[in-house]
Amino acid sequence: KDVQKEREPHVYLSKEEVEEKIQSYNSSVTDKLKMTLNANGIYTGFIKVQMELCRPITVESSQSQGKCAHSSNNETAFCLPDGCINTLHISSNNTVREVIEALLKKFFVADNPAKFALYKRCHKEDQVYTCKLSDREHPLYLRLVAGPRTEMLSFVLREHETGEVMWEAFSIPELQNFLRILDKEENEQLQILKKRYAAYRDKLEEALGGVWTPG
Repeated sequence: KDVQKEREPHVYLSKEEVEEKIQSYNSSVTDKLKMTLNANGIYTGFIKVQMELCRPITVESSQSQGKCAHSSNNETAFCLPDGCINTLHISSNNTVREVIEALLKKFFVADNPAKFALYKRCHKEDQVYTCKLSDREHPLYLRLVAGPRTEMLSFVLREHETGEVMWEAFSIPELQNFLRILDKEENEQLQILKKRYAAYRDKLEEALGGVWTPG
């Protein structure tokens, strides 16, 4: 179930509560990605973000791999593999917007960060909820409160919904590259369909031949 915005009230913890939460968190960690509390009350740790991008992203050509379409300015429209997960080391002060910017920088993405949104996916009452986080949210705080289990809380990077896309943020070369990739994918799907129906036709003709063959 997708929820447009996270509407739960924020209940911030005292320094003592944060210290207790971090100790409990670290005792439950199984992948060595522990949190550290600094003397100033700021804590650092890791979050994992799954990339669920439907549209191509623009990266430097030297950094791209996989399905892509090149432009003349050394940039590439590139489709990230499905289920790609990235781990970020952040602090409790880092906001959603800063996390998005850090993710794009890590992937050498040249697109405007305003094209993307960070979601949290959590389990409640045997249902999975996906909520878009506001720019002011602090992902590491959410990770701490939920604990280290990603099945209880995970983060997902998506594009804004189609109706929310800031198309003016895309350059003409970007849009042209998107069209090239769409044409390529359309041709690939067309070839797959042709092969499938050709196989069906061969089997039908073989079956009909068997029915009508004398003796």
